[in-house]
Amino acid sequence: MRIVLTIGGEVLSATLNDSRSTRDFVALLPLTLTFHDLLEREKYAGLPQALSPDAPRAFSYEIGQIAYWSPGPDVAIFYRQDLRATPQPGIIVLGCVDGPVAALDVPGSMSITIELAERPA
Repeated sequence: MRIVLTIGGEVLSATLNDSRSTRDFVALLPLTLTFHDLLEREKYAGLPQALSPDAPRAFSYEIGQIAYWSPGPDVAIFYRQDLRATPQPGIIVLGCVDGPVAALDVPGSMSITIELAERPA
């Protein structure tokens, strides 16, 4: 499944995996959220409701990954690697941005709209 993230005038595409958590996330779309910076490595935003935690957890991440942090409940997008482990209970990877994530690598908060990508006619 594909989504688009609109950051100002820039549009990033992403591919989501197939999990119960991801399907719960997709059911919330479209969303416009204020993403805050955390540790100069990720942008995160609070979700309007929790997603299913019924998916594998990871304690490391890759640049471009879109992940769910269940204690928030938050969604995060990683834009820089710092090699620090993700604390308990870990993240649930929902998918990954398909290309560069430089649009996220700016100080402070930003508004991001997330919506399903249109299917080709």
